[in-house]
Amino acid sequence: MSQDKPNIIFLMTDQQRWDCIGTFNEHIHTPNLDKLAAEGITFRDAVCQSPMCAPSRSSMMMGYYPSQLGVRTNYGGLFEEDKLPSEPLPELMHRAGYQTAGFGKTHWNHSEGVDEPSTRGFEVRSIGLSRQSGHYEQGATMMGDSHPEALEAYHEETKDFGSGEENVNGYTGLTSQIPMNQHRDGWVAEQALQFLDEGIDPERPLFFYLSFLKPHAGFNVPKAFEDLYRLEDIPDIPQPPWEDEVQTHLAASDELNSNSRQSYLDKKKVWDQRSSEERRRTTLRYWANCSWLDHYFGLALEKLENQGRLDNALIVFVSDHGEMLGERQFRFTKYNLYDSSVRVPLILSGTHIQEQKRGTIDRGPAELVDLVPTLTRAAGLEANPMLPGVDLLGDLRHRGTFCEFHGKGVTAPHSAPAYMWRTAEWKLILYLEGSVAESASRVHETKGELYHLTVDPHEWTNLYDEEQHAVIREQLKTELLMHLAVSWAKGPFFYDRGGTKPLER
Repeated sequence: MSQDKPNIIFLMTDQQRWDCIGTFNEHIHTPNLDKLAAEGITFRDAVCQSPMCAPSRSSMMMGYYPSQLGVRTNYGGLFEEDKLPSEPLPELMHRAGYQTAGFGKTHWNHSEGVDEPSTRGFEVRSIGLSRQSGHYEQGATMMGDSHPEALEAYHEETKDFGSGEENVNGYTGLTSQIPMNQHRDGWVAEQALQFLDEGIDPERPLFFYLSFLKPHAGFNVPKAFEDLYRLEDIPDIPQPPWEDEVQTHLAASDELNSNSRQSYLDKKKVWDQRSSEERRRTTLRYWANCSWLDHYFGLALEKLENQGRLDNALIVFVSDHGEMLGERQFRFTKYNLYDSSVRVPLILSGTHIQEQKRGTIDRGPAELVDLVPTLTRAAGLEANPMLPGVDLLGDLRHRGTFCEFHGKGVTAPHSAPAYMWRTAEWKLILYLEGSVAESASRVHETKGELYHLTVDPHEWTNLYDEEQHAVIREQLKTELLMHLAVSWAKGPFFYDRGGTKPLER
């Protein structure tokens, strides 16, 4: 096995809030992630590039912002393999000489009209869904094929949870009555553990990707992990002093998408009537989901350690976006640019981390698009100079972080864009109301939000129109404009007689 390249262990969850790891939440039980944090770097202010699965994951795996890729909502996807704007992360790892094994969710959305969608670089692939789910990849072992009765048992338990398991019942949750290995994530974990026992190539470094579907709703949680928590220790969700969104990008999204608005009102009506104890039980079950997945990460890391694969390793833990969990008058899911949706837990750990940086909290800007440059360099490949991200283990960092939102994108017109620029102290959001169809003629109607995060971490007080904050507002606007201008100027297409050499100087 090549000794100069670290094994790269990529651990991922779906919809896990930034504050749902032990580093930032004294109540939560994530001992294996806490150990990674103690031996690595925890990025306090890391953000995703879009607050929903498909654009966030495509952005993270391709290294470009959603608008550079054209994947802006969960209905988007890069469908044609010969037109990809960059190499996906697994393909980069494969080209670098790694054995590439992927277990669980990618959400490429690339099965449209394709019988055998590419694994995009994964040699070994297992997915905890059915072949008909739209998530099949070529040659993958599918839970629906290998254990159809287990997948059926899971669907039976969650049959009243609604689309995406995100209705009132899905967020209310229940104590699961089916064995853990009949859960989709339980099946994926077992497939991954079996591979670690039987499938590792001793001659190559390993790129091991383990990506779960939870803590995303629904909250049908194994009892052992619910029992880690006591209701009396769970805080209630703080609520703002107003009843509804006014003059925000979220209000504009509600106005354009009546179905999304109604989904919110349905939950709000129920949660308004619930006791503090009932509301806190939802939080408990969400936290228990996080603890359950932490348990599986621990099992995988233990096997890797026993096999010597952590002697030279770079370990990543990340989630694709956050979860509102009842904030802002009982909002759930994501689909907005507030911190609970856009901030993500991000840890880089393992022996590849310089000793003096282990156990530290990095307070600099960090984005999911930074992972491709970071892992590319660790794998010994030359960086792609067209990508907007930076190597998080290098010296260059951005001034702030960027996220974009184009509406929910399911049953409504495509929203006019909302763009976020965030520093440790401030957040700026610029948006237009209405759809994108004629928005270019309405740029003079641009509206905004400005939050002083250090004194208003809940983002309840919009300072955008306050004259005393005009200087910082205009400074953040300039930074946002030039950050995008510089990013767009490099890629994903760059034609010059010198190739990409002019970008490397």
